[in-house]
Amino acid sequence: MISAARIQVILRRVPILILAVAVLAVSTAAAFHTPAVAQEEQRRGWSLRDLLFLRRSERVEPPPRQIQRARPPKARAKKPRAAPRRPAEPTTPIVEKAPDARTVLVVGDFMASGLAEGLDTAFAENNKIRIVVRSNGSSGFVRDDFYNWPEQIKSLVETEKPAAVIVMLGSNDRQQMRVNDEREQPRSEGWDKEYERRTEAFGKAIASAKVPYLWVGMPAFKAPKMTSDMLAFNDIYRSTAESHGGEFVDIWDGFVDEDGAFVTSGPDINGQPVRLRTDDGIYVSKAGKRKLAFYAEKPLMKMLGMTAPTGTPATYAPAGAPVEAPAPAPMAVDRTVPMLLNDPALDGGSELLGAAPPAKADGLGEKLVVEGKASDASPGRADDFHWPPRAQPAAAAANETTTAINP
Repeated sequence: MISAARIQVILRRVPILILAVAVLAVSTAAAFHTPAVAQEEQRRGWSLRDLLFLRRSERVEPPPRQIQRARPPKARAKKPRAAPRRPAEPTTPIVEKAPDARTVLVVGDFMASGLAEGLDTAFAENNKIRIVVRSNGSSGFVRDDFYNWPEQIKSLVETEKPAAVIVMLGSNDRQQMRVNDEREQPRSEGWDKEYERRTEAFGKAIASAKVPYLWVGMPAFKAPKMTSDMLAFNDIYRSTAESHGGEFVDIWDGFVDEDGAFVTSGPDINGQPVRLRTDDGIYVSKAGKRKLAFYAEKPLMKMLGMTAPTGTPATYAPAGAPVEAPAPAPMAVDRTVPMLLNDPALDGGSELLGAAPPAKADGLGEKLVVEGKASDASPGRADDFHWPPRAQPAAAAANETTTAINP
């Protein structure tokens, strides 16, 4: 038999045993608590152990059930529309030049190169004209130590044997010039004299080659000072060309506005607005090059003796023969014989109106107006001033009737 004292001792130790068993159970569960088991417990919910032994701050709320919503269909990205293709510019077909084609030599600076490109386009369909360019972009009359044009032009003419020469030169000449070991400033008195002497030497060199030539003037530029200098240069070029058998081609009006100021855009050879110059205000665009050639095209055709328009088989005078301008075709004029002022056909008579006195009229109104004679007033009228008053015809007739009845 267990004594009562022993039983009391066991009962006092029961809470300690229960506590030890609980601690052992918790540690064992923690040791075997794998992620898979934890997920399973989270899925089942809270256990009794979690409610008893975990502190309130350590409790983790179960994740809320996520509701999967249907995703909206992705909008298909629209393909960008292809930009409309710009129509390609019509290219001028280039025909093969004939063996006897006339050679046109273009010389000068970078402006001459642009002029030659425009002439190539202008005569692309003409197999009788061949454009040859021998320009030097940085050359001019000032730096003859770099490129001496009076000497070079002779060798160029002998090599190419051109039928005509086109000159466009001077855009690089706004710089100091060495004259008698001194540097002269542009447009000074000494500078102008030396510049005229050098252009004269160039004109004589072309004239000695006995080749007809055109001297194309300079256009306006964006810089106002440069524009004013080009005007002075053009006067020198005109004088030199005309004094040595050449012809000066003035292109100034084609590259300025109505007030004479520089323009970047303007009408092309067809009158359509286009860009003629580049942004720097110096170089010429493709349309501007064609416009340069437009000014030189007609005098060149006349110089070569061409009688047919561009693009058709042309006839030309032999080299060295004097060229005369073609006689203009007579115009048919429908002339009307003037009519004389005294022509009887005007009024059907033989005299002018008023030449013969008009026929005399017998009307009372005509007598009053022309002769100033008034007719006699009738008895009893307001303008009858006879005294004593005369009896009216009706009253006189009535009196006579009464007298006859009552004698």
